[in-house]
Amino acid sequence: MKPAEVVDDRMPDVVGACDWVKLADEVNAHGCALTPQLLTSAECQEISGLYGEVGFFRSTIDMERYRFGAGQYRYFDRPFPPLVERLRAAFYPHLLPIARDWAAKLGRPAPWPDDFGEWLDMCHQAGQTKPTPILLRYQENDWNALHRDLYGDLVFPLQVVIGLDRPGEDYTGGEFLLVEQRPRAQSRGTVTMLEQGHGLIFTTRDRPVRSSRGWSASPVRHGVSTVRSGLRHTLGLVFHDAK
Repeated sequence: MKPAEVVDDRMPDVVGACDWVKLADEVNAHGCALTPQLLTSAECQEISGLYGEVGFFRSTIDMERYRFGAGQYRYFDRPFPPLVERLRAAFYPHLLPIARDWAAKLGRPAPWPDDFGEWLDMCHQAGQTKPTPILLRYQENDWNALHRDLYGDLVFPLQVVIGLDRPGEDYTGGEFLLVEQRPRAQSRGTVTMLEQGHGLIFTTRDRPVRSSRGWSASPVRHGVSTVRSGLRHTLGLVFHDAK
């Protein structure tokens, strides 16, 4: 199955139509925020159907081999399928204000320019040249261990995962997990079920939280609970490239 050669570039409008004030508030409060539906069922099937087309990918990871859990995922190679390319470019300008706000609160550099292509050029100049959009596939009894997607010194602090199958119909279980290590407190967990075509914005490594001394960085890891039955695909959009 090959992606369409010509794709109506509706992604900037679809992503831009989200309530970004509300999404920013939710990410600030919980470390993640669920978007409205972004992709149609046909678009989801188009992307998930690429999994068997190995020519679209630069590498395949067996999670059990590396003790990442159980299951498999593939990193897209350039050139990306049009939907993947346009989704990543459409999200970046809306995530950028949140990223810069977090950097200011934590007293960190904010190296991210307005232009997404310029940011990727910076990654490449730093030796981070490998593309990071990812297609994940989970079968019955597969799961993903809690982790963070850093890939190098240059990191964008937010990423997006989009559900491509129907929970409760195509698969059961497989909830998205987010665990936050709060300053001087026990960890807090958040569980999200990804509906088909909806995206979840979440923090890549940590987020600012208020503390008695101002703002502190609260480390966050993410993963996927055990898939009980069926087949679960998701599209992962990371906004920095890898070494």
